Amino acid sequence: MTERTPIVLAFSGGLDTSFCVPWLIERGYAVYTLFCDTGGVTDEERDWIAARAKELGAVEHRTVDASQSIWDEFVVPLVRGGQWYQGQYPLLVSDRYLIVKHSLAWCDALGTKHFAHGCTGMGNDQVRFDVTVRALGDYVIVAPIREIQKEHGEVRAFEQRYLEERGFTVKAKQKSYTINENILGVTLSGGEIDRWEAPGPGARGLCAPPAEWPAEPLRLRVRFERGRAVAIDGEALPGPDVLKRLNAAFARYGVGRGLYTGDTTIGLKGRIVFEAPGLAALQVAHRALEEAVLTKLQNRFKPQVAAKWTELVYEGFFYDPLKEDLEAFIASSQSCVNGEVTLETSGGRVDAIAVESPHILRTSKATYAQAASWGAAEAEGFIQLFGMSSALHAEVNRQP
Repeated sequence: MTERTPIVLAFSGGLDTSFCVPWLIERGYAVYTLFCDTGGVTDEERDWIAARAKELGAVEHRTVDASQSIWDEFVVPLVRGGQWYQGQYPLLVSDRYLIVKHSLAWCDALGTKHFAHGCTGMGNDQVRFDVTVRALGDYVIVAPIREIQKEHGEVRAFEQRYLEERGFTVKAKQKSYTINENILGVTLSGGEIDRWEAPGPGARGLCAPPAEWPAEPLRLRVRFERGRAVAIDGEALPGPDVLKRLNAAFARYGVGRGLYTGDTTIGLKGRIVFEAPGLAALQVAHRALEEAVLTKLQNRFKPQVAAKWTELVYEGFFYDPLKEDLEAFIASSQSCVNGEVTLETSGGRVDAIAVESPHILRTSKATYAQAASWGAAEAEGFIQLFGMSSALHAEVNRQP
């Protein structure tokens, strides 16, 4: 290339995206780095990421605040749906879709069709990035890590050498783990985690270890309006601040930490440590409220819809029309999910200990296993009819 081609690189400052900058420059690109800030870094870390990009040779670096977007587009439907991937994982890397959206917007502003990311050829993120790019427009995708995998087996070791040979330092923790952090939480993989061994003491992000949990239990209240968390302990807060407040409060008690092995989109088993204190608290609170105000049929059917939504988001179909269709159903189910839930933890787990709502499906005429507005004969008749099919099967097929 005689004239450098502008390319926008989704940049986090980690090992993979740090490697991408000089690699792209050496192949004739003018690299523009974009950090999509979804609320998981401090001011100092944000400044370090910008300085890192310039140190590596980026023409220009931009930081985009996407914390409100990830709350509106991801957290709200996830919590309303109430289903985590394979019942365990709260989709903590779903900021990828917003990273792509903002990166492509900058591509358009620069007049370039070239977009780069630091995903490997072994993980799910490459699927999320590439499928999203193709759903949003006609762009050229450059994936340096996938390219070097064609020639190098130990990719992370090669990346470290590549950077160090060019005079760039690599953080010690980046040498051990692949770390993803945002407002949703933290994921860690690599090292002993990939080897199916016990996570080492360095495999921690937000959550305090048991020895550091406070002695006094934590109790707080979360208020919901139409299934959306809007206040903590009576204080109205913007969505991202709700999640930040819950992350800080429950991380001190080790809530939301898990060691998860899941079935990835590309067919491999993926093993990660994840920490999501705020999402764990929101899920428990929302479920307790929803179970009290939805009908039995809603509570039985809605998880099927939400599980499909979660599957689509996990596998990269964030902008597929089916996802929007499912969200419309989930949103319609939340009209009565209004009220306040009291949460409590002494460490490790969180419980919903009280629920207040004008929509709780209860009556003064009956209380489960205590009192009822019907008589014993009516109960016996209902049971006889309710179990009729099973009773008939037994009667007709009973051996003489």
